[in-house]
Amino acid sequence: MNMDTTRQPYQYVRSALVEPDWRRLPGWRSTTADQWRDAQWHRAHCVKNPRQLRAVLGGQVDDAFYTDLARDMARSATMSMLIPPHMLNTMCPDRVNTEAFYADPIRRYMLPVKSDRDPRWPSHPLATRDPLHETQMWVVEGLTHRYPNKVLAELVSTCPQYCGHCTRMDLVGNSTPQVTKARLALKPATRQQLMLDYLKRTPSVRDVVVSGGDVANVPWHQLESFLTQMLDLESIRDIRLATKALVGLPQHWLQPPVLAGLVRIARLANSRGVNLAVHTHANHVQSVTPLVAAATRSILDTGVRDVRNQGVLLRGVNATAADLLDLCFALHGEAGILPYYFYLCDMIPNAEHWRTSVHEGQLLQEALMGLLPGYATPRIVCDVPYLGKRWVHQVTDYDRERGISYWAADGGRHAYYDPISTLPPSGVAWWSARSEGGGTDAA
Repeated sequence: MNMDTTRQPYQYVRSALVEPDWRRLPGWRSTTADQWRDAQWHRAHCVKNPRQLRAVLGGQVDDAFYTDLARDMARSATMSMLIPPHMLNTMCPDRVNTEAFYADPIRRYMLPVKSDRDPRWPSHPLATRDPLHETQMWVVEGLTHRYPNKVLAELVSTCPQYCGHCTRMDLVGNSTPQVTKARLALKPATRQQLMLDYLKRTPSVRDVVVSGGDVANVPWHQLESFLTQMLDLESIRDIRLATKALVGLPQHWLQPPVLAGLVRIARLANSRGVNLAVHTHANHVQSVTPLVAAATRSILDTGVRDVRNQGVLLRGVNATAADLLDLCFALHGEAGILPYYFYLCDMIPNAEHWRTSVHEGQLLQEALMGLLPGYATPRIVCDVPYLGKRWVHQVTDYDRERGISYWAADGGRHAYYDPISTLPPSGVAWWSARSEGGGTDAA
C-alpha cells in the first residue's frame, strides 16, 4: 500500500546544521573565528547580568525587555544568569529584535522574564526546592542512592551555563533574591573519596551517573582520577557523564587535553567491558549547531560508546510534536546524538509556565511513534518524587480534573501533579479553595 505523505502530520525535510554568525551581535563584531573556537574565551565572556547582555545585543532589544528581565531577577528567578556566548548566539539565529527575542525558545528557558511566568499560579502549591528529594537520599554528601543498583554522583555544584528550569536549583549555581542556595560542605577530594568508599562497600551498585552541576566544570585531572578509581571496581558496569556544556559550550569538549583524557578513560573502560557514555541536554533544534556536532564526533572518536540526549519538555520551547521531531532528527541524523529521554519539567518554584501535564506528555509520546527509528525514539517520562523515572503511560490512576496522577511501585502509591493552568475550571476551583484554605496535602 502506498502511503500518501502529504497527509502525514509531520513532513521530514533534511536540514543542514548552521552556526549562526556571532558577528551579527554588536558586542561580538570584532570576535575572531579563533576566539570563537576557544573554550576559555567563552568562559571569560559569559553573560552574567543585564548590563553585559545589553552590551552584546546593543540596541537590538528595547528597554522594556530589560525592565521585564530585572523584575524577574528580583522577584522570581531561581537560577542566576550565566550564558556562554555560544548558547546566547543560538537565540534569534537570523535576526535579533525585541519581538523575536521574546519569542525565541532558547531565550524562554535560559533567560526567563517576568512576563513569561504564570500570573495566577507561578508555582504549584506543592512545589519544592528539591522536588526529587535527592539530598534526602544522599548516602554521603553529593551521592544520591535512589535506585537499587544506580547512583548519582554530584561532583560539583556549578555549570558553565544555568538553565531557568534546573531541577537542582536548591544546590546548583549562585543564590538569587528568592533562593539562598545550599552548599556542598566537603572539599572535592574528600567528597569524591567518600563516594568511592561507598561504592567499594556497596557492590550492588553497577551504574553511576557522574553529574553535578556539570562535569565540564570539574578540573579534568580530578575527573579523570575519579573515573579511573571507579573503573578499578569490578561491580561498576555503566558510567554516564552528564554535561549540558556539550550544547552550551561545545568548545570545552573540543580541547585537546580533554579529548586526550577521554581517550585514556574510554580505553580503560573498554578494556574492562564497562559502558561509558556522555549525556547532554538539548531542548530545541536551534541548539544543534555544527560545533555541537563536531564536539560529539570528537567524543565518539575517543571510544566513548554513546552520546545521548536527555531533554526537558517545556511549554513555549518544545511542547509540540513538530518541535520534538525537528530536534530529534537534528540530534540523531546530523549530530550523532541519540534521543533518549524527555522529562516532564519538575515541580520547582516559579516553573508552572514551563510545565506540561501528564496527558500532554502521553499525546506527544504517541505522536513520536513510527517517525523516528525505534532505537532513536525518545521516551517521555515523569520523574515521580520518591519513586523515579516512569514512562508517562505507566500511570496507575489519573484524576485529570484535579491533575493528580498516581504511580504504583512495591506496594506503595506516589502522586504527581499537573500544572493547574491545564485543568478544567472545576479543577482550578478545587486547587484555589485548597490554596486559600491553607491545605497542601492533595494526595
